[in-house]
Amino acid sequence: MQGEFSLINKTKGKIPSLPFLKIKNDILGEKYSLSLAFVNEKESKKINKKYRKKDKPTNILSFILHENVGEIIICPAVVKREAKNFEKTFSQFLGFLVIHGMLHLEGMEHSSRMERIENKYDTKYFGRHRCRVVHDTSRGRRVLKGRKKS
Repeated sequence: MQGEFSLINKTKGKIPSLPFLKIKNDILGEKYSLSLAFVNEKESKKINKKYRKKDKPTNILSFILHENVGEIIICPAVVKREAKNFEKTFSQFLGFLVIHGMLHLEGMEHSSRMERIENKYDTKYFGRHRCRVVHDTSRGRRVLKGRKKS
């Protein structure tokens, strides 16, 4: 049985053409059904508050709905803003976040193992090594740090 894939854009902006379906099939499998929804900041904030008790919009949320069925919700406005902080284009950061969200749907938690797998897929699909994710206690959240040149 082939899983379904849907991409829903509830924003007025254009979504970059990335290999979402190939990434989904590679990480989650062809039988996995995935909905990828792009929402505005108001909707992202509402969902984030309801499910994570955080009263602010967020870049991405992943939800396991049933076995082999999930949904990823992305707020492009937040992704664009954050991409600039890490010297990445919107498209580059969006690709990384989609990989990140799919790994959460696979049941992965934040760890060095998850970072290695993110790097593998980021390199495979976008031909680059991603920034590493570290916990920044001054900001109370995880942030990306660029790799230092030797």
